[in-house]
Amino acid sequence: MPIRTVVWGENVHEQHNQIVADTYPKGMHECIAEALNEDPDINATTATLQDPEHGLTEERLRETDVLLWWGHAAHGDVSDEVVDRVCDAVWSGMGMLFLHSAHFAKPFKRLMGGPCNLTWREAGERERLWVTSRNHPITKGLPDSFELEMEEMYGEPFGVPEPLETVFISWFQGGEVFRSGLTYKRGAGSIFYFRPGHETYPTYYNDHVRQVLKNGVKWAFNPMDRLADPNAAPNVPVDAAPEKIEERGPKLHAEGEEGYR
Repeated sequence: MPIRTVVWGENVHEQHNQIVADTYPKGMHECIAEALNEDPDINATTATLQDPEHGLTEERLRETDVLLWWGHAAHGDVSDEVVDRVCDAVWSGMGMLFLHSAHFAKPFKRLMGGPCNLTWREAGERERLWVTSRNHPITKGLPDSFELEMEEMYGEPFGVPEPLETVFISWFQGGEVFRSGLTYKRGAGSIFYFRPGHETYPTYYNDHVRQVLKNGVKWAFNPMDRLADPNAAPNVPVDAAPEKIEERGPKLHAEGEEGYR
């Protein structure tokens, strides 16, 4: 069965900027989905900010194996209720890819627990991405490095927690470097942040970038059943302890009473 993938796009620049509309006539989200659907092991559909519930209802998220997220101009317009759903889905075992300026998206900042800030410059400069973890599944089919002729610069320091793995490091023509491919585990879910993808440049038509996205989806996919409730914190009664114990000392809650955990 193909990996059920949803590409979420903010879909704002495409409607208000002619350069972006000309570069991605169907929208960036559709271009990314088309790239993923080149792989028979992936079945990618799309959702946008403008859809009811941003296209991410509870039912759709239950049926999503991996979610990709691209946002930039309208992070604040994303419903907190949808953010809660997305984070719960990740903690339950859904895979997640955050792309480019999604470093400032509400779900990413929630899952990272940090400011996720960085330095940047929009100058259309050359970027070289170096593979820093050879034989990593996300780097399958890639050379040791590849170039993007025009991209927006992101520079260190990057205000995220120390990653599980650093898969790519970028060098920019202006001299800056950036950790451009980072992996994380959050609950039962796997997260991959991938930096390239500025809206005014044709980055998502690049064959190497498209390969990274396909590899990233396969890496993030978790074939196991989702956790029913990743926020559950049940009390374990004394008589249900794995080893026999005797109750000692006072306790705050009566047996079966709801606690604060």
